[in-house]
Amino acid sequence: MKGVILAGGLGTRLAPLTKITNKHLLPVYDKPMVFYPIQTLVNAGIKDILIVTGGNNAGDFLRLLGNGKDFGLQHINYTYQEGEGGIAEALDLAEFFADGESICVMLGDNIIENNINQAVADFRAQGAGAKIMLHEVDDPTRFGVAEISGDKIVAIQEKPKAPKSNHAVIGIYMYDSDVFSIIKTLEPSERGELEITDVNNAYIDKGTMTYEVLGGWWTDAGTFPSLLKASNLVAKTGANKV
Repeated sequence: MKGVILAGGLGTRLAPLTKITNKHLLPVYDKPMVFYPIQTLVNAGIKDILIVTGGNNAGDFLRLLGNGKDFGLQHINYTYQEGEGGIAEALDLAEFFADGESICVMLGDNIIENNINQAVADFRAQGAGAKIMLHEVDDPTRFGVAEISGDKIVAIQEKPKAPKSNHAVIGIYMYDSDVFSIIKTLEPSERGELEITDVNNAYIDKGTMTYEVLGGWWTDAGTFPSLLKASNLVAKTGANKV
């Protein structure tokens, strides 16, 4: 399995900080934000990693990360997303890198207390289809929310006014190679983007989607309140525990 970290976009919600650098290079406590998803993948045994970046400061990733030796890696791959066409469009840029293998995808501003090691092992055993990580939240109307029946996800609703669960879809996804064929069938949403929720619902419709609930805390770091929250959580409890 290969790893893909989506770290593009303009990060406008964190302006003016993002006028001078990419959002994912901002500090979360004592490390740049992008360090946390990289370490999550490495902890799960995923050593072949692609960074999808964009904006005006893409070269800063190379200056910071180099070939990945700080994470025990021999090489890190990079590619560039022009504009902001959505998560699924950014993921589509990884097709050449995946080269027919399954992938574990993380949004570059997702930070977790623990690890995804068991979920990755379970998906390897699953062999095909997709697996997404869920986390229980107090405010599900802000997220994509999974409707669950028994041990299956039957649908994902994007920011529903009346959520059918409190299980938010967080930015950690695992897909087989069919994901790129699915992306090519998508139409832009009202936001003008290719939505990752549409990708996940396609797998649900095929009956090949599974899920696991992430333990410990989880947060993104894409707004000033969540960036502060992430820093405080890392300072208090640490992150990426094996």
